[in-house]
Amino acid sequence: MTTRQARPFSWIRSIAANLTARRLRTHAALLALCLWGTVVVDYTAPGIFDRAGNIKFQDFLQFPISARLIAHGHADQLYDDHILARQIRTIVGRDTPVYLQYFYGPQVAVPFIPLSWLPFLIQAAVWAAVSTALYFGSVYLIWKRCAALRPHGRLVTICALAFPPLFHFWVRGQLSALVLACFAAAYLALVAQRKFLAGLALGLLAFKPQFLVAIPLLFLLAGAWKMLGGLLISAAAQLSLTSLYFGRAVMHAYFTRLFESASHPASTELVFSPIQMHSLHTFWELLIPWRSAVWLLYLLSSFAVIAIAAAVWKSPVSIPLRFSALVLAAVLVNPHIYIYDLVALVPVFLLLADWLLAHPQHPSRPALSLWLYLAFLLPLFGPLAYWTHLQLSVVVFAAMLWNLYRVATAHHQVAFAESAVV
Repeated sequence: MTTRQARPFSWIRSIAANLTARRLRTHAALLALCLWGTVVVDYTAPGIFDRAGNIKFQDFLQFPISARLIAHGHADQLYDDHILARQIRTIVGRDTPVYLQYFYGPQVAVPFIPLSWLPFLIQAAVWAAVSTALYFGSVYLIWKRCAALRPHGRLVTICALAFPPLFHFWVRGQLSALVLACFAAAYLALVAQRKFLAGLALGLLAFKPQFLVAIPLLFLLAGAWKMLGGLLISAAAQLSLTSLYFGRAVMHAYFTRLFESASHPASTELVFSPIQMHSLHTFWELLIPWRSAVWLLYLLSSFAVIAIAAAVWKSPVSIPLRFSALVLAAVLVNPHIYIYDLVALVPVFLLLADWLLAHPQHPSRPALSLWLYLAFLLPLFGPLAYWTHLQLSVVVFAAMLWNLYRVATAHHQVAFAESAVV
């Protein structure tokens, strides 16, 4: 490692030195109090509307409606926006400006069929409870395998409660906890040296295929054949079974909707989508007004991110660092990732925090500590990009990946030097 690599900027070292466990606990507690205090105030209003006039668990509306359509034999209407809008008005009881489109595969609505006879708010409450259990269960299972972080259970709990994506997927009724569960299962399988099983777990992300843009290419470049095989088999099985059950017409409608969304990632929530997303695509979209240039820069930067993550994966560094690089690449290259889906970063925070505690003298510790802190907070300030045209969260995610690459490169150089001496 060079002297320049070994000495981060003094201001980074100074800020990182102030990120003590006590300060982090205080910051997280204040943030949790603000976020969940808002929920208590808003959601204690009687009825389907919160005190701000928004529909409670708004994004969840699409799932009971879709489940009811499937149960009544109308799966062919899943991607009809007019029917979805009419059903929303029926649930709400009046006209509403809420505009939703169903972007998921038809299989995603099937688990909600048993709840379809319940009132909407009860269904939403049940899902909120299930997704909360999935979230904290995933946090617990990963934390248990973090030896250096294990004594800091109280801090982990408070930070998990204060994590902004938890707040956002909870109040919107999103499925993000399932994304986290897939990543958590993959990590646990990797720790157990079950690479094929880890690939199977990642393949389950086919229900949100935008998360699988980077991962297969990463495995291909890294030569991770067992994981790539497991991923492809899992994803193919999910899509094949869905196609057999629902038929060609429904799947054609799904893929048409999916490709429309992929070619216009900002079309799903009108003009405010770019400032709510945290990916390379929207980073360039906010900076550059020319669509062709946006796609070119997105493709080039995505390939660079995948190549860097693949290099980390092939390096001899520990599984936590390699898995963190994989998750960061999946998030950055994902063209359609809102703040609630940043819950996928939970393993990154836990695993890197554990690594930092276990390597207090490592030269990359100050920079990684600062990037972790900023990555936790900056998604909250995404709307500022409406005026600045700069999504800083993406910059920080990329900086974290680059730091992991530097750690992996330095580790490889040390390992090569030691083997040469032997």
